[in-house]
Amino acid sequence: MTNKKKDFRKWALAYVKKAMVDYNMISRGDGVAVGLSGGKDSGVLLYALWAVRRIAPIDFDIQAIFLDLGFGMDVEPLRHYCRRLEIPFHLLRTDIGEIVFDVRNEKNPCALCANLRRGALNGLALELGCRKVALGHHLDDVVETFFMSLFYNGQFRTFEPNTYLDRRDMHMIRPLVYLEQETVRELSVLEKVPVIENPCPVSGHTKREEIKLLVRELMIKYPDLRQRMLTALHTADLKNLWPPPADRPGTRD
Repeated sequence: MTNKKKDFRKWALAYVKKAMVDYNMISRGDGVAVGLSGGKDSGVLLYALWAVRRIAPIDFDIQAIFLDLGFGMDVEPLRHYCRRLEIPFHLLRTDIGEIVFDVRNEKNPCALCANLRRGALNGLALELGCRKVALGHHLDDVVETFFMSLFYNGQFRTFEPNTYLDRRDMHMIRPLVYLEQETVRELSVLEKVPVIENPCPVSGHTKREEIKLLVRELMIKYPDLRQRMLTALHTADLKNLWPPPADRPGTRD
């Protein structure tokens, strides 16, 4: 392996470790379930946690989970990948696809699908003794989620690197949040991460895809947009945002 590839891997993993430390994602003895989707992002996440565990001063357990939504995906490449990393692979068959597209016939299916997948993933994670669930969201996802919340919900918000789910007493962590999409893509090629085509009927035709295109256009004019967003999240000053309107006498019954 060339020194250039080694340096790139070391550089990328340093940002993963920094995110994990900055947001206290993993402690000694933790059980961490990685939600595999068949995409490059979750595949790189699995590799990154495996690589960090090899050099980290703490030991933690890693389990890989793939949710079969009923679309007939071939998971053998993922099973082989997990075997190569010596990480246990768990396949959970569900009827989520049928519920979303046939039973409910949702016009905007992504929200319902995400909720059902999250519930199934977290449930199996707990059964496996994992109170940390790792997802493969990267910096581009952070930016896109911010704009989606702004345009579609009228809110300044995006997901957190480490979210505590009090109803289940577990954490949802995102160790790739400091990495840009291009870095994740390069790592996926370098580490020969298997990628399975997404068979979802609405793949490529969602609101998120619209935002992806918008962010891509903004990046042409403002190439440092993602890093500026990261800086803004780290230094957010809520005092400079409007407070809620004050109640005035006679405005409420």
